[in-house]
Amino acid sequence: MTFKEIRKSRWFKFFSNIYVLVLTVFVIWMLFFDANSWWFTHRELDKEIEKLEEQKVHLKEAIEKDKSILRKLNSKEEIEKFAREEYYLKKDDEEIYLIEYADSIKND
Repeated sequence: MTFKEIRKSRWFKFFSNIYVLVLTVFVIWMLFFDANSWWFTHRELDKEIEKLEEQKVHLKEAIEKDKSILRKLNSKEEIEKFAREEYYLKKDDEEIYLIEYADSIKND
């Protein structure tokens, strides 16, 4: 095929049209190079969605853990036991001794 034959072809006439060229450049610019581009903006938003979904799973696990603790804390004795173990609370006439082992202490 010679260049003259290529110039006469239907596809060459279509793609050499100035409006098609401008539209093609505009679409490429909007998809990839613009500040609100489809490529970069959607990649960032997809990463944020994944992060939020991971956080959602973590929070659901925390909610289930808290619900199980609340189910356990039905009696006064269980509430007292929980307060002693988690918050080191004591009665007025008691003393609390915390025993820490060398491997459980965090060293900076």
